[in-house]
Amino acid sequence: MKLSNNGAKLIKEFEGLVPHPYKDVAGIWTIGYGSTSYADGNTVKATDKPIDKKQADELFSITLSQYETAVNKFVLVPLTQNQFDALVSFTYNEGTGALKQSTLLKKLNVKDYAAAADCFSAWNKITDPHTGKKVVCDTLTKRRTKESNLFKQL
Repeated sequence: MKLSNNGAKLIKEFEGLVPHPYKDVAGIWTIGYGSTSYADGNTVKATDKPIDKKQADELFSITLSQYETAVNKFVLVPLTQNQFDALVSFTYNEGTGALKQSTLLKKLNVKDYAAAADCFSAWNKITDPHTGKKVVCDTLTKRRTKESNLFKQL
């Protein structure tokens, strides 16, 4: 499966377009629509030049492919387009390893779609860079709610 326009819109809504390098909420250098590396594999650095919208869209497409591939690889049950979009958004934000090890995936792969939908909400925390403790992030709470709601739509 491939991400729909609706799914791309969801990801871009939460990632936002930032044309210059910035540290995301987890402290990782990022550019464009949440990309942490470029097409050549180099990671984003503070000293990198800004990019324009066209470059950001191209980078988004390149970045996106690895997360579409991960969802297609690790999910062993049939998905609707909305479920796929929600999972790609989740994986784009949390990473392939998070999806692979998640209870969300375990529930989904035994066809417990309702329990899987409920698992999105657990992924709303970040590590506070000052204390090292996990804290709830309002933006992640909103994103996980939207992803879960999209996942539940047929």
